Order: sequence, then C-alpha cells, then structure tokens
Amino acid sequence: MDTASHLLFGVSLAGLACLETVVTQQPALSHAILAGTLIGSHAPDLDAFARLRGYASYVRIHRGVTHSIPALLIWPLLISVPLAAVFGVWENFFHLFLWTFLAVLCHVGLDALNVYGVQCLRPFTKKWVHLDTLCLYDPFLFTLHAAGVILWFALWGGVAGSHIGEMFALIFAASLLYVWFQKSQRNKLIKLVHSELKIPTGVCHLVPSLSWFYWQFVFESDTSFYLGELRHGQVKVLEQYSKKDYNKQQSHPIVKASMGTDGVRAFLQFAQHIYVSWKEKNGGYEVQWRDMRFWHKRKLSFGVDVHLDREMNVVSDRIGMDKKAWDPPYV
Repeated sequence: MDTASHLLFGVSLAGLACLETVVTQQPALSHAILAGTLIGSHAPDLDAFARLRGYASYVRIHRGVTHSIPALLIWPLLISVPLAAVFGVWENFFHLFLWTFLAVLCHVGLDALNVYGVQCLRPFTKKWVHLDTLCLYDPFLFTLHAAGVILWFALWGGVAGSHIGEMFALIFAASLLYVWFQKSQRNKLIKLVHSELKIPTGVCHLVPSLSWFYWQFVFESDTSFYLGELRHGQVKVLEQYSKKDYNKQQSHPIVKASMGTDGVRAFLQFAQHIYVSWKEKNGGYEVQWRDMRFWHKRKLSFGVDVHLDREMNVVSDRIGMDKKAWDPPYV
C-alpha cells in the first residue's frame, strides 16, 4: 500500500488497542502504543533507502528481507525498546510490543494483497507472494479508516476509551469483509477470462484499479501473452505478444548477451511474466525486458533496457518504471 494508507492503519490500530483496559487506564501506554503503531506501520518500507545505491539495488531489496518472517519480530523489538524507555512503560512492555508487532504484520499483509507483492516467507523461500486483490491505494479502505480517525480526534480529542476500541473493531471487521469480497470477485473474474479466451492452459493475473468495475489482466499461454481489460464484467483483449525470443532453457543470442547486467539480474529475481524483445539501434542492439503485469494504454511500463554494440558487448542498461507517477498501474 501507499505510505499514507500504512500510516493511517497504524493510527487505527492504536484505536483498536483501546479494547484493552490497561491501555485506556494509562495515558503513557496509549501514547507509546500510538507511536509504536505509527512507526511500525511504516518501518518495513525503510528499505526505500536502497534507492540511494541505484534502482537495481532497490528492486532487489524492496519488500524482501525487511518484510520477511524474522523482520516481523525484529522491527517491533527495535521500535518497542526505545519507546518503552522514553514513555516509561517497561511494566507493560508486552502490550507495547504486541501492538507494534500487529502494525508491522498489517503492513506486510497489505503489501501481499498488492500486485507488486512481497517476499514475506523468507528465509524459507524467496517466492513473491502477491494476491492481486487491492490497488496500491484503495479509496474505500482509506475513507473508512480516515473517518474513524477523524471521529476519534474530532469528537473525543484522541482520548483512549473502550468505545474507541469498539468503533475500530467494527472498522477492521468491515475491512476484512471488504478484502474477502474483493478476493472472491477476483477469483470469479479469473474464471471469466479463462472461459472467454478459450485457451486450455495458461496463467491469468489480474491487476486491480481505483474502480471496483475495472481490472486489467495478463494471460500467459505456452506461446503468447495476452493483455486486456475487464470492464463491468466484459472481457476485452487489447494486445498479444509472442514469447519466441526468450525462455528459461533457450534464448536468442542477443538476449543472452544482455542477461549479465545488474539491472537484468535484479529484474529476473522479481518479474513474474517476462517478455523480451530486441531491435537494431544506433549501430548496435537494444534489448527490452518487460514484466507484463505492469502496463498502461498498451505500453509496457516496467522493465530493463539494455544497449549492446555490434559485438554484443553491453554499452548501458536502465531499469525502472517508464510512466508518470499518477498513471496506472498503481503498484
């Protein structure tokens, strides 16, 4: 999810903590928990500093070890210990640690619902978990939790109370129900795409949007990729791409020559539906690697461009998103 949504969920979790009597009776503890859930709800994304080492490093690190199983315990510990000292709540350290842990867990869970995904099962596997259920920013969830936070601070001045915990319990229950509905809708739409394309074997991934009634999809068969959209339940294929230039066993020599670059190596450990094309350019060759999940207006948005000379030596490479920040897909 986006940073604003993560932080908003952090405040909501602090409100949910008001279900505990010990929290409502001790202002210092409630303040410590609010600080803990706010920091914990964003802590895993501190891996964004990897951008300072280049985009390839960012792609390799982002949503990886910082979102792993060990990190679920390490982040809360790193956050809770100094907060317990600052607020003087050592006697209730477990409560502070628990709610900070839930904030980190909520962050990772929300990221797993996104198309980009997360390596949340490390160190057991580096597989990317992406449930393709929520957009990077979900208007319904944001509005729901923002309304709860506004009510809490506008009507009750941010004071902890059992009624606050009950309100946020209802909000989180509604959120879980909404996610379940979106996941069910996604599963139905995948079956619809399979039935409409009438291709016996293949993998379909959906990309949610800001609208409940519009989804993009990529369908990968043995020989081709199909890009399309679902609008109000109607399936429409927009583009078809051949897979002839790349497969894991055998690829075109020009494509192979580009595979040793740092950008392509980072791309391959993350991408799910890989499409490669090449063309002659500036007295050499340009190889384009693309992840078919990310496209907008029939343009493939995310990937690596590698420039080779005539002897197929690497001249330069660039990895990243080729789109404006406000353009979909929002991942």
